[in-house]
Amino acid sequence: MATKDLDFARLSLRDALDFAILVEEEARERYEEFAQQMESHHTPLAARFFAFMARNEEKHRAELAGRRTALFGQAPSTVRREMLFDVEAPEYAEARVFMTAHDALTTALRSEEKAWTFFSQALPSIKQPEVKALFEELLQEEVEHQVLVKVELSKLPPEDSYKQEDFEDDPVGHD
Repeated sequence: MATKDLDFARLSLRDALDFAILVEEEARERYEEFAQQMESHHTPLAARFFAFMARNEEKHRAELAGRRTALFGQAPSTVRREMLFDVEAPEYAEARVFMTAHDALTTALRSEEKAWTFFSQALPSIKQPEVKALFEELLQEEVEHQVLVKVELSKLPPEDSYKQEDFEDDPVGHD
């Protein structure tokens, strides 16, 4: 479940901005986790790409936070982090040892597609015109992010025919 206790039909613009900020924070943090994992597993190309995605998510979070502050100052947020999960963040199961750059980009693409699906499914429920406009903007940004990832994917050389399973050891019993 991507959201809990959020009624999109009653969402105010302030709450919608707070929600969007939290979505970007969650994605940034997950990409940072993945980048650290890839560094520890000595897969620097995947680590660099995840770090790049983390910076992009932070940039978008900061832009949304600036808009929120300009419109609503320091008004408290009623949207809490526990109200959302994995709206845009890559799934935890995506990170694994020996990820290639291709794997990392494919993971990011799935995350951007997942976010697009979320916002497109939420849009029909939204009643407030300002919130609808914000969600339409967020939806378009997800399309732009997908294009960015696809361009980066197209720059990569073809993948080797090896699969991750080729490098994994089967479990062995101990006597």
